[in-house]
Amino acid sequence: MTRWPRKPASNITLVAFLAWVGLGADGLSSSAYGPEEAFKALGTHTELALFLAIATAVTVFIIAVSYNQVIELFPTGGGGYKVATRLLGPRAGLVSGVALVIDYVLTIAISIAAGVDALFSFLPESWDILKLEVAALLLVLLVVLNLRGAKESIKILLPVFLGFVATHAFLIVYGIGRHAEGISALWPTSVAEASQLSAETGWLFVVALFIRAYGIGGGTYTGIEAVSNSVNLLREPRVRTGKWTMFYMATSLAFTAGGIILLYLLYLLYLLWGARPVEGQTLNAVVFGAVLADWQWHGVDAGHWLLVITLLFETGLLFVAANTGFLGGPTTLANMATDHWVPHRYAELSDRLVTKNGIFLMGLGALAVLLWSRGEVNLLVVLYSISVFLTFSLTLLGLVVYWLRHRERGWWWRLLLSGAGLLITATIFLVMLVARFFDGGWVALLLIALLMLGCALIAGHYSRVRAQLRELDKVLGAIPPAGKPAPVAVCKGEPAAVLFVSSQRGIGIHTLLNIERLFPGRFRNFVFVSVGEVDTTRIKEDAAIERLQRGVDSLLTHYERFCHAQGLAATSHAAYGTDPVAAAMEVAEQVLECFPGSLFFAGTLVFRRENLLTRQLHNYTALALQRRLHMRGVPLIIMPMLVDVPRDRRGRRKRGGAETDRPGDDVQGPSRAWLR
Repeated sequence: MTRWPRKPASNITLVAFLAWVGLGADGLSSSAYGPEEAFKALGTHTELALFLAIATAVTVFIIAVSYNQVIELFPTGGGGYKVATRLLGPRAGLVSGVALVIDYVLTIAISIAAGVDALFSFLPESWDILKLEVAALLLVLLVVLNLRGAKESIKILLPVFLGFVATHAFLIVYGIGRHAEGISALWPTSVAEASQLSAETGWLFVVALFIRAYGIGGGTYTGIEAVSNSVNLLREPRVRTGKWTMFYMATSLAFTAGGIILLYLLYLLYLLWGARPVEGQTLNAVVFGAVLADWQWHGVDAGHWLLVITLLFETGLLFVAANTGFLGGPTTLANMATDHWVPHRYAELSDRLVTKNGIFLMGLGALAVLLWSRGEVNLLVVLYSISVFLTFSLTLLGLVVYWLRHRERGWWWRLLLSGAGLLITATIFLVMLVARFFDGGWVALLLIALLMLGCALIAGHYSRVRAQLRELDKVLGAIPPAGKPAPVAVCKGEPAAVLFVSSQRGIGIHTLLNIERLFPGRFRNFVFVSVGEVDTTRIKEDAAIERLQRGVDSLLTHYERFCHAQGLAATSHAAYGTDPVAAAMEVAEQVLECFPGSLFFAGTLVFRRENLLTRQLHNYTALALQRRLHMRGVPLIIMPMLVDVPRDRRGRRKRGGAETDRPGDDVQGPSRAWLR
């Protein structure tokens, strides 16, 4: 049974606390807009708000406990995409991955839009015309910071996060405590009014109204999945740390979101202090202002300034939450790139350990959404909730399938929890889809469908190319040596032919044979260079790095033995890094010191029918390296290998074979950059 750990060690709780600070911003920030959308959805029947507050708190814990199972089963991270792929299959993984990418784009957009709304709540109403421009500028700033490698620094995040928690906890406790005598009457009053409403309209109407508000407020629960997505970043023991982090996140979110809805109930419905919705202000700003309305200190309106501080902390946390989209989104793209659903370039890390291509895509996507929606939070919540809860539902469905197949000890309790979570998330997804279909829900479905189609086309292209490369490996990679491989010493100080080679041995042999054909007897030395590219999905996995090193060593040994069998002097160099071009340049400097005047060679794919798609899917790393070397006055000759994807009789491109058609069948291995 999934449960919170009973006897935590002090160091574990401390690490989990810091992880809560780092990962909890996305979830906790949703209390700035989720409860407001749910409360507004009740319309004039806000007497149901008490039941909504209770349901919100309970739902947070159910989803959190369900996601504890994801942490247990996938302690290396990956979140919903990996869960759906492993437990439901590649196609379900594709749906989840696409929804997650859209989710992270919308995380950026809605967090910035909600943050700007909070910021402008205490500014003059005439300034509201600048909201969209300010949101766009803040988005550009986040893109620049993330390209420089700036993530949630604990030194910056900690005071913002704790300031948000402290101010909101104080206002909730103080606001409710000021009228503690009325709290006891809330339950009987709410029950009586709900009964009266049902007598007038029927219980079916009341239940439907409640479920609609409950579903539209689904944005409240977003961000809970952040821990499971990034559990690989936590300190060992990861599972235990992750569970405590989830506990802190669930407790803080349930308290904050449920408490805010109670404040709405007290100050907006029963008008204890005469609060009214104000145009241009969030409900949080209105209610918090009502709570602090009578605060005076030596003639100074202390309540106003405390409200400003509270809203500034809320704004800051929302901007931090927006930044999590630049962390989770590129990671999801990198996982999908590894499975060939999106261009391989989205798995590349820069020298600052950021997926720059993914960051650019997230930024452009969020900017487009902001401009299209004009920064309207109520519209963005619709798109956001549909994509998030589609991922939630697929993840929990995967858990249900897993426990039905693996009936381990206590499996039925886990199945019950997963099933309850699935029922909740699927209900919210369907409610949002039906209730808000014409209010933007159709846009979310259209985006998901279009992106899935694009991913399928990309996967098909990569599949066909891999099939052809496998055929080349069978032909050229299996060429028997001309004689017994015997080491032939290289002559240092003399020029060499330096070959950048990939894991596709056929292309390497193809390049070597062409060099011998075009430059007969020109080179006495052959140097093979392979770059082991460390991508973002495996950078923290020691076992994966070791496998990468073994693969590179085996590859280079193969080329050396082939040359030795031909009586050619050969040696090799290996390099590892997140940027294949930078790593290759470092090796090139070393080679030139030993073999001055060397000539460099690299193979690349050339398509007979080149188009926009092939140019996007293959980044031609060799060309980038050629430019870098030419700037140093060092020549590099690119040896092309023609790729002609065949077509069937109907003019459609043939698939490369059933064994290569499965996304996730990664056959590229180390130093794959030269084949892109």
